[in-house]
Amino acid sequence: MKLVHLGDLHLGKTLGDFDLISDQKYILDQILDIVDKESADAVLISGDVYDKAIPSEAATRLLDSFLSSLAEKNVQTFMISGNHDSDDRLNFGKTFFESRKVYISAVFKGTLEKQVVSDGDKQVNFYLLPFVKASQVRHYYLEETIENYEDAVRVILDHTDIDENACNVLLAHQFVSGKGADPSFGGSEGVATLSVGTVEKIGYDLFDKFDYVALGHIHSPQRVGREEVRYAGSPLKYSLSEVDNEKSVPLITLDGKNVKIDLIPLVPKRNMRHIRGNLSDLLKPENVCDTEDFIYATLTDEDIINDVMGILQQTYPNTVKIDFDNSHSHEIEQVDISKIAEGRDFKDLISEFYEKVYGVEITEEEMAVMRMAAREAGVIDEAD
Repeated sequence: MKLVHLGDLHLGKTLGDFDLISDQKYILDQILDIVDKESADAVLISGDVYDKAIPSEAATRLLDSFLSSLAEKNVQTFMISGNHDSDDRLNFGKTFFESRKVYISAVFKGTLEKQVVSDGDKQVNFYLLPFVKASQVRHYYLEETIENYEDAVRVILDHTDIDENACNVLLAHQFVSGKGADPSFGGSEGVATLSVGTVEKIGYDLFDKFDYVALGHIHSPQRVGREEVRYAGSPLKYSLSEVDNEKSVPLITLDGKNVKIDLIPLVPKRNMRHIRGNLSDLLKPENVCDTEDFIYATLTDEDIINDVMGILQQTYPNTVKIDFDNSHSHEIEQVDISKIAEGRDFKDLISEFYEKVYGVEITEEEMAVMRMAAREAGVIDEAD
């Protein structure tokens, strides 16, 4: 039996001001081609299907099209919710979808959902664990001591009848770590994940009864502890820290309890790149390439450049963000911001900051704009 493992689709996500729906459709079409080429029997989608709890219409249409295409190919789909998903919304139509071999587990109801799939004279048990918090699990197991996420998952598994002689596959969307090492973040998983404490960590050895564990939650593709416990990673690069990631989909071949893993590369419609240097050098014809890529630019110019984003976007229209690495930015990094506002009024603070960054005094018109923005943000009162 062949399985394609996906995670963290984040359908509907934007990159800066850029809509990624066409890029996501492009990569999902590529995955459908892989399903055809490899004659895959099932697709596993391990959470964060959508980027937001209330997805856009375009995002829901794209998921509908993808699931319909899999159903038409007679490929079974197993899908769980992630922390970005609305459990109830993703669970909508669950019973109807099952008639088309699309199995969704988005709402934890006290037990680990199981689907059994036969492959000739062999069978595979698929266990679906949607994203859960300790507080959710306590509600169903009042007699158990559940202080953290690992306790919660352990209790769920302890109350699940798992035949270790059978081939068992688990889908989960949690923060799973190895012994003495955390997984490498992609950078776009969210503040909660990036500041994760021990309360959210789950040791990979909790999953020893499973022959393959299809994880979602971390955007960088990687194994955790053992080869068969794996984050597929997001199919597209969603942050600057992912520019060096090689995106892929794990193709899992099950032969009884024997597991073979092949990573099949994914090629995006538009890549993400980080360019760095003096603006004039970056725009020289010999240095310009792949102009449709998403660009993060670090400029080293010392002089102020008016409308630098507009200039760069004339060559690289999909420039997402520009930052600076020069003497001015280094000075700002050395400023003790905890003391910068002591005994200072808004005008003085803004004037000094502006002069440090741009080397010139702020104009009255620019100061008026800054005051308006500060009032709207609630930083200063209307009277200031």
